[in-house]
Amino acid sequence: MNIAQLQQEIIKLKKEKDVCILAHSYQAREICEIADFTGDSYKLSVDATKVENKTILLCGVRFMAETCKLLSPEKTVILSAPNAGCDMADQMGRDDLLALRQQYPDHTVVAYVNTTAALKTVCDVCVTSSSAVQIVNNIQNKDILFIPDCNLGAHVAENCPDKNIRLINGGCPIHASVTPEECAAVKARYPEALLLVHPECVPAVSAMADYVGSTSGIIQYALRSDRKEFIIGTEISIAEHLQYLCPDKTFHMLSLKLICPHMKATTLVDVYNCLNGTGGEEIILDDATIRDARRCIDEMIRLGE
Repeated sequence: MNIAQLQQEIIKLKKEKDVCILAHSYQAREICEIADFTGDSYKLSVDATKVENKTILLCGVRFMAETCKLLSPEKTVILSAPNAGCDMADQMGRDDLLALRQQYPDHTVVAYVNTTAALKTVCDVCVTSSSAVQIVNNIQNKDILFIPDCNLGAHVAENCPDKNIRLINGGCPIHASVTPEECAAVKARYPEALLLVHPECVPAVSAMADYVGSTSGIIQYALRSDRKEFIIGTEISIAEHLQYLCPDKTFHMLSLKLICPHMKATTLVDVYNCLNGTGGEEIILDDATIRDARRCIDEMIRLGE
């Protein structure tokens, strides 16, 4: 089968089997085209709660599938590529955070959504890259322990000057790999282009940007802007998607290093095999993990209103 035939077979099977397909924005174009919903990790989890389908097929990475299960425990959640993890989510374990909580007992622990369900069980509030500043500003406590991404944490600290934000050395190694020197060279090559970057980039790179925001924020900024040329400082698939969405505009990749191998682990054939019952992995979380991990997500929803 070619790509088009495989896509048609997937669309047919998902309707027959009443499966909702969620694809993160970093997935390949051919996967996003057959998804019912695309977007960032938290948006997809919320989308999953709103559909009537009893089975969710997540094309992304493990922590995203876990978040879907936390918000929709009554549904069957399948991760299309079982080996698709997240280097950032795996940097800190539950015991590591419990030790830090003892070290900083008066701090409110704020966890990026890019963390495991096990880690979320001992966090106070969860945040996304788009909601982090608002939520941290809304926390009563001035003392914040922000985990695990120190680059996103630095962005939050800059925009929450009244807070005492303690950062831990961690984050996305892909976004953090881009240097200010590389950034300056690309800006010089495309002087008319606006630079849009994800806050997981190092602060020195973010400081050079015309816009710093989440994946969804970057897409929306490019869609709404009347400018015609952009440098995209996040996973390179976003530049590709924007080329389809805005054929009258030009998009450059900030760096060819911005490729997430875990996001690239999922193929269209993987999706097909999941629908045939020969692939993927069902996400199983025990009741205690769901109950305890939900607390920080519920608090995120409360503080984000």
